[in-house]
Amino acid sequence: MTTPKKEENITNKSDRLMAKQLVSAFHNDLEATTGDKDILSILDTYTTQEDYRLRSVYPFREVLGTSKIANTFWKPLKQSFTKLQRRPDIFIAGKNSLKTTNSIWVLSMGHFLGLFDKDWLGIRHTRQLTTLRYAEFNHVCLEKKKIVETGLFLDIVGLMQAVGMNPLPPSAGTFLTTYPGPRTHDGLFLAHDAPDDEGDKTQSVVDQMIEDLSKLNKSLDGSDPSEMRRTWHDDMLWYGPAGIGATYTIPRYQEQHQRPFRSQLGSKKFHGHLVRIAEGSYAAFFGWPMNLTNMPLGGFMGLPASKPDSPMQVVDVYRREGDKLAENWVFIDLVWYLKHQGLDILERTCGILNPCSVQNEDPAKKFIEKESVNLKNCNHIENGAININELEQQDRHIFQ
Repeated sequence: MTTPKKEENITNKSDRLMAKQLVSAFHNDLEATTGDKDILSILDTYTTQEDYRLRSVYPFREVLGTSKIANTFWKPLKQSFTKLQRRPDIFIAGKNSLKTTNSIWVLSMGHFLGLFDKDWLGIRHTRQLTTLRYAEFNHVCLEKKKIVETGLFLDIVGLMQAVGMNPLPPSAGTFLTTYPGPRTHDGLFLAHDAPDDEGDKTQSVVDQMIEDLSKLNKSLDGSDPSEMRRTWHDDMLWYGPAGIGATYTIPRYQEQHQRPFRSQLGSKKFHGHLVRIAEGSYAAFFGWPMNLTNMPLGGFMGLPASKPDSPMQVVDVYRREGDKLAENWVFIDLVWYLKHQGLDILERTCGILNPCSVQNEDPAKKFIEKESVNLKNCNHIENGAININELEQQDRHIFQ
């Protein structure tokens, strides 16, 4: 006889598969669009339209309603990258472990690929094949069979470096134009669900790792490899964002990222995650409007000290192997992070290396200019410092 617990698992699997199929169809139809009207039509078909919300990296950050999202994000992106393709390496779904509701989130992570034929965000086009890293979380309402919100995070600094417009000093880690997917090539759960207990194992290891890091963040210590070996394989791969770079093995990770992060950033405060999901040997999470705040003490990413505490909005995607983590893909909105320190690397770099872009009519470029004004006047900035409570309150009602 089937127990109630197993019946619940069957329901969850069915829900996950339905959500994945909905998001997959959305991605396929959006990729196939050729005209501006088609983009809006696709968004209206798969989402809650006026209430649909996009959360993304700076300068977009938060956009409400399909019309504005189409005009400020998707249309400029698809006009700039001819024959834009989505190339996912990981595609999973799961219930948000931080909430008690039955809503499903679907993660797609990989690269956008296309011919970079027109400037985008002031970044100079190359007319060459170009990739852009992404991690996308879609929140699916099972009752409506619609996507109610999307978190779409891009490595814009990586795109700038790829086209020869590097806005930052050399990184300690390695910059990779195209980051590898999972070593095991088993991250795509497009037409099937992984066993529930495998996702539970992965989530448990990630939760333990987060607990360990939270303890270490309270001090400048944490260089003992044995601390990491509790939840990480010795030959772990850490794919950090452009500006920080990727690294390999625990000792080299500690040298090229962990120790600089611990010793060159002070006043670290963790503000939590809004979404954590797991399926099979994969897990992912992100926070909004930020995961943590810290104060640059000087040296991190080759940059000087800065007074205000600055917000870091971070995405992490993991692969578990056995009882430990083996790979970690990381996205950080570094443009937004540095903007809060008084440095707009998009505005400065593009203004110097691509001044003609200032004259173009790209709607996304205009969106940058509008957001630059808004950021200077927004309530969460007080005399150059961040009002964290105001930042947290902005979006708390959205993630239910």
